[in-house]
Amino acid sequence: MDNNFIDYVKICCRSGAGGPGCMHFLRDKVTSKGGPDGGNGGRGGHIILKGSHQHWTLLHLKYRKHIIAENGEPGGSSHKSGKTGEDIILEVPLGTIVKDAETGEVECEIVEEGQTYIIAPGGRGGMGNSNFKSSTNQNPHHHQPGEPGKDDWKILELKVLADVGFVGFPNAGKSTLLSVITAAKPEIADYAFTTLVPNLGIVKYEDYKSFIVADIPGIIEGAHEGKGLGHRFLRHIERNSILLFIIPADSKDIKKEYDILMNELEEYNPELLDKKIVLAINKSDMLDEELKRELTKELPKKVPHIFISALKKEGLEKLKDLLWTQLK
Repeated sequence: MDNNFIDYVKICCRSGAGGPGCMHFLRDKVTSKGGPDGGNGGRGGHIILKGSHQHWTLLHLKYRKHIIAENGEPGGSSHKSGKTGEDIILEVPLGTIVKDAETGEVECEIVEEGQTYIIAPGGRGGMGNSNFKSSTNQNPHHHQPGEPGKDDWKILELKVLADVGFVGFPNAGKSTLLSVITAAKPEIADYAFTTLVPNLGIVKYEDYKSFIVADIPGIIEGAHEGKGLGHRFLRHIERNSILLFIIPADSKDIKKEYDILMNELEEYNPELLDKKIVLAINKSDMLDEELKRELTKELPKKVPHIFISALKKEGLEKLKDLLWTQLK
């Protein structure tokens, strides 16, 4: 298992407090009683999330439980503003969702390279006494303290952003398919639950075209109730444009397996059924044409299907064509 795939972190964010405004009156060799010249305090540092293609997981934030930004500096005399506290920018993978840890409310989704979101705004700097001068008050002794920073716990969750998500039971051959249509090197073995984290790969298609596929770990019946590693993986499927159901040709009942997979998705989130679905019957090298015709009669009518063999690399170009057509 790849322990480096972290898709959930809880962090405490403390933004910087604003610096206090200054109370000061102009005094120099020439002027013994000048007007107010206290400057404003600096803004406290923000804590900002920024989308980045360089990160695929939240691992780099796993051990940064407390993120603390710098306070703004106090204002000075001669109308000098205090220095702004330095912002902290946390780069996160595309597909990161920000939630309030107390309410569970979703605040933001980072889905584009360079997209930013202020997760904890710094406090505003206080105004110096020069701001309070008026016709009726020529010498104000009033100045503002800076605003406090925000101190909140946030949850960051990653939902893998991919064009096509592989869905199927353990051992359907998803990892093998990923390894033959992309350059990804997932762990492959002939036992259930080899894949414990989503694996991503880029499928090169014709001239300069490509799309991203994700091998989502195997669903088991009851995944929507959190059985096995269910919930954690169903979350990643929400972001895929197309779901590629992979069912092996040697399954006892292909239609039943398809229905179970559909039911798991519907129980978890009915909106998943609005996605485009393509059905791939894997390990089809063991079928002759007559068997394929017989099987086709049992398959769902409205779902495009294709017979492939990831191991023997049969039908893969047609599969890419089908996925590309569905994507576009």
